[in-house]
Amino acid sequence: MKLKHFLVPVLASLTLATQAMAAEPFKVGYIRVMDDAQAIAAYEGKFYEKQGLDVQLVEFKSGTDLIKAIVGGQLDTGVLGFTNAASWSSRGADLKVVSGAQRGFHALVVRDDAGINKVSDLKGHTLASQKEGSTADVVLKGVVLKDAGLKPDDLTIMGVSPQVAVQSLVGKRVDAAFLFEPQASIVQEIAPVKQIYEIGEVWPFPCMVTITSAATLKAKKDLVWKSLDAQQQAIELLQQHPNDAAKLISGYFIAEPTLKTLKHGDVPRDKIIADAIKTQTYSAALTPKDVSRMQEVANIMQAQGSLKTQDGKPFDVNKIVDLDWQHARHL
Repeated sequence: MKLKHFLVPVLASLTLATQAMAAEPFKVGYIRVMDDAQAIAAYEGKFYEKQGLDVQLVEFKSGTDLIKAIVGGQLDTGVLGFTNAASWSSRGADLKVVSGAQRGFHALVVRDDAGINKVSDLKGHTLASQKEGSTADVVLKGVVLKDAGLKPDDLTIMGVSPQVAVQSLVGKRVDAAFLFEPQASIVQEIAPVKQIYEIGEVWPFPCMVTITSAATLKAKKDLVWKSLDAQQQAIELLQQHPNDAAKLISGYFIAEPTLKTLKHGDVPRDKIIADAIKTQTYSAALTPKDVSRMQEVANIMQAQGSLKTQDGKPFDVNKIVDLDWQHARHL
């Protein structure tokens, strides 16, 4: 057989394989909270597309389920809490935090009739928060309650989704809720409740980050970096033009064009979401202070027993933080 006759089918097969790889979507996981708005805005604003990426945005109900998909290879990247990466890495998963996303907004919202005016008043009450071991759960127990002189068993804590937390507060099944945006803003519009605390004001920390697996980063570094470029563009939109950003993402959080509020009647959903965006601090960069605060969070997790290293030594967050993209972009 002549060489060219042999090469033709081989090259054809390689071409088909390359086309198949190119056609495979780049999968980005997210949770339907304002903390993940940059992933949603990057998708709806076609920032991923402008980077040449065919992105499939995949919604998850919890960070635990999202991180499992990354570890299992079903997702390329995801925007979720740092605590998930730390917990799974301590058990042997080879994960990388490749950028920042949002700095920790978690608001303590209470019913007007519950008699709660400060965090220490939560003693003996019922509070809806996120699932045990989540970022919200870690900082609630390890920072918010601790600073107020409370122990977790001084109150009843329900681990539920943000949506269920809002429903529980509105339905008076709980006295308080520890909420992300936009749920914190939405519930204050539709129920007689008030916000008494927000952790980002007193203990800022990098709540949400972009996570991938080391294997994905090695095999698809160019694609991962392009996705981060797109999310950085989305962050700039969120920070500089919240009203425009709200038009892209408000439908993800409020189904109807308007929301019926207690004090202002029907309010356009875009306004509510724009106001919620303004409460957030988005940043793709992770500063040395951010990494130090992440180490503090990891230390809290170890003290709580939710993070255990194989050698019993303190977990080192530097082992899972990869800032190559950030440095290349001079962020």
